[in-house]
Amino acid sequence: MNQLGVRRTADQVLALAPDVASREAGSRLGTAGPWSDAGCDGAGALWGLCEGSGSRPYRTVVDLAGPVPASQCSCPSRKSPCKHALGLLLLWAAEDPVVTAGAEPAGWAGEWLRARRERAGARQEGTPAEPGGATAERTADPEAARRRAERRAARIESGAAELEQRLTDLLREGLASAEREGYGYWEETAARMVDAQAPGLAARVRELGAIPASGPDWPGRLLEECALLHLLDAAWLGRDRLPDALAATVRTRVGLPSAPAGPAVRDSWLVLAQYDQSDGKVTTRRIWLYGRDTGRTVLVLSFGAAGRAPEISLPVGLAVDAEVLPHGGAGQLRATLGERFGAPYEGGALPRGAGVREALEEYGRALREDPWLESVPVTLDGVVPVPVGEGWQLADADGKAALPVARGAVGRPGLWKLAALSGGGPVAVFGECGHQGFQPLAAWGASDTGEPIPLL
Repeated sequence: MNQLGVRRTADQVLALAPDVASREAGSRLGTAGPWSDAGCDGAGALWGLCEGSGSRPYRTVVDLAGPVPASQCSCPSRKSPCKHALGLLLLWAAEDPVVTAGAEPAGWAGEWLRARRERAGARQEGTPAEPGGATAERTADPEAARRRAERRAARIESGAAELEQRLTDLLREGLASAEREGYGYWEETAARMVDAQAPGLAARVRELGAIPASGPDWPGRLLEECALLHLLDAAWLGRDRLPDALAATVRTRVGLPSAPAGPAVRDSWLVLAQYDQSDGKVTTRRIWLYGRDTGRTVLVLSFGAAGRAPEISLPVGLAVDAEVLPHGGAGQLRATLGERFGAPYEGGALPRGAGVREALEEYGRALREDPWLESVPVTLDGVVPVPVGEGWQLADADGKAALPVARGAVGRPGLWKLAALSGGGPVAVFGECGHQGFQPLAAWGASDTGEPIPLL
């Protein structure tokens, strides 16, 4: 332990990695061999020299004082944290003796730490971070913002009308024409939606292009997705007649930015899961939090350009005392992470679980509010992972109901970790329940009060 909070586990350190390659490379550097002159002090400084391919070792320094570690390294990587920072954190997590406790930071490490903390202090006080700088307040022009919003809405409306025509043409010519046209037709349609400033429509169109010839049941799945896309088009074109909450959901689904729409909610938030998704251009980090006092489950999204880690990273299994700002929309679970009060700590409350039937009912209620919802967060209690054919199921202990594990989760190491934890007995599993099945994200023993075990 250090005075700044609990020492992270190896899994929690690796959860900070920006991608799989960094995670694997960082794991290889989590041994004493390549490290020298490594140390840590009681104020949250961690530093060390790591041998690399060059003539000089890489200088790596980590600031542990904040809720999320910040780092700098002399290596050429643009990823944050880099593999050297991850390796150093793994050494610290394992309390490896190569990291000298209670040492004084090396000069180069101390300079970076002082500069970083001076900037942080300046931001808290509202003073300029640079000497002689000035804090400029940019006042938005409401009228200009309104005109921009109207122009974008008109472009999206034009794009939605064009998309409706293309869907009509597809159904008139028959679904087999989608296989003949190939992916290029849908990519060109998606590009038109991007031009219309409707990235949400563009993403759904690209998904349509991947369905033809993807399996024996592709015509049925294509028809389902076309129906949902038509419903979204019609909702956008008739958004003025929708209830406010549903209209806000429609705006989000077509790709307009979502903003906080309610008062801040402070709670002790347990970090249940964190994982990244990438479309090649942007990496989206999904972080699920559960509030001890409110009983709410919220989703925090963080984004990073290709090759760079998203800004927010939280240690899975620990709790943070923080405020979140909920977003608007029917059935929306998204929230923005606000002010944090102190470092992450152990002892967060685990969410209350439900059976398989209750989970399906919850998903059904959520679909009534948001028909385009792919999944909802669910905690299954007392379920047993069971292999079935080429897939897996999570079955109630009485064997009367079961949920299929999502195809994408089958074969991942996390599923075997879940099976080992179960040992044939019931466990509690947190994950995303949707039309493609259940995606397990974290698990713990059915009667356990410890930290959830990450499954990604």
